[in-house]
Amino acid sequence: MNNVGIFLFNDIELLDFAGPYEVFSVTSELNEQKLFQVFSISDDGGEIKSINGLKVVPDYSFANHPPIDILIIPGGIGTRAEITKNHVLEWSKNVAASAQITMTVCSGARIPAKLGLLDHLEATTHHTVFASLKELAPNIILNPDKRFVDNGTIMTAGGISAGIDLSLHIVKKLHGEAVVNKTIRYMEYGDWRSL
Repeated sequence: MNNVGIFLFNDIELLDFAGPYEVFSVTSELNEQKLFQVFSISDDGGEIKSINGLKVVPDYSFANHPPIDILIIPGGIGTRAEITKNHVLEWSKNVAASAQITMTVCSGARIPAKLGLLDHLEATTHHTVFASLKELAPNIILNPDKRFVDNGTIMTAGGISAGIDLSLHIVKKLHGEAVVNKTIRYMEYGDWRSL
């Protein structure tokens, strides 16, 4: 079983974290063997508020969360503030170093870009964030034509709904086509009837 930790912060984009949360949770629900344990984390464990006002109480704080195999860093305008917080950057760096996969959605790519983790790597993000990402990581290789980019241990997804696509890609990569197709059919996502 892989532990999936989703970092939450104020002014986060709702679907950036809710989409991946749904994919990994549904995949576990549909299989007898629990494949993923999904939980959320904020820096202090306190309530956060999304861009559009939804309040969420995370499961853990930086100080008490379980080990993370798959780290998800969502986006939203709140990433502008998060990249200025040393404790957030330090935590992200440490978790990414030990995680099997670090995945970003939308402007969540700002955090690994600021840490130098995307230097000389292909990446994507929300179309309005390309200039910001290039400023943070001048050596990044930006690809506006890809929905997501898989660099092995670090992966980036484009804007908002692309986090669902990358999450499904990770499920397929770790557990195969039959498992991911079951999830897609249950979620009625994309061209699900053809599976």
